[in-house]
Amino acid sequence: MPEIRKIDGETWSFEEGGVRFFLLVGTERALLIDSGMQTRNAKELARELTDLPLSLLNTHADRDHVGSNGEFEEFYMHPSEYTNFYGKNGGQSYGGRILPVWDGEVMDLGGRKLRIIALPGHTPGSIAVLDEKYRRLFSGDPVQDGRIFMFGPAREMHAYVQSLNRLAAFAGEFDEIYPSHGTCPVYPDLIPKLAEAAERILAGGAEGKREEMFGNPVCAYDMGIATFLCDGE
Repeated sequence: MPEIRKIDGETWSFEEGGVRFFLLVGTERALLIDSGMQTRNAKELARELTDLPLSLLNTHADRDHVGSNGEFEEFYMHPSEYTNFYGKNGGQSYGGRILPVWDGEVMDLGGRKLRIIALPGHTPGSIAVLDEKYRRLFSGDPVQDGRIFMFGPAREMHAYVQSLNRLAAFAGEFDEIYPSHGTCPVYPDLIPKLAEAAERILAGGAEGKREEMFGNPVCAYDMGIATFLCDGE
């Protein structure tokens, strides 16, 4: 059972111990951003907080973000993430029909507009959600101070850097960042620091440490602000 933390009267985080997901409520609709890892009843938990029509949006399809997707007949995801969902992570077992959501699209919960920002790199279809009312960015995995997975198929550090550089242009539109892992919240000044760190790794200017993660050899680059886990071969 995740710990439920109230951020304000319209926003909650669900803390699983290393992974978190969020509930955002407007005047007409409510939205879950991701659905947990071990949690299988995120919809039921959200129903304890709101009786408004409830939808689910996935920032991406890694296993630790789709644990309760099976509760929903349909959910939102960027189309570039479908291979990740149906292929690597066996999305068929989670059921549901995917509704496409696109870069720049705005979801209105009623007095609370959420803008989708594509952030490919960590996965091809990773997105962030900009909450215009509260000036918050829900960043999924790409912007955090924990361990950023950049190893395995479809993860691409060059794309990640470009996404962060593009995201920096939005920094004047949010004051806090709510990531799925690590410290919460973090702040916009982390974005260029992550981009600089990733560029150093690409340029061969950082020293990594060999580790094993889920049976995969990885190279862990502790960059002070976050640790990047990259392919170890």
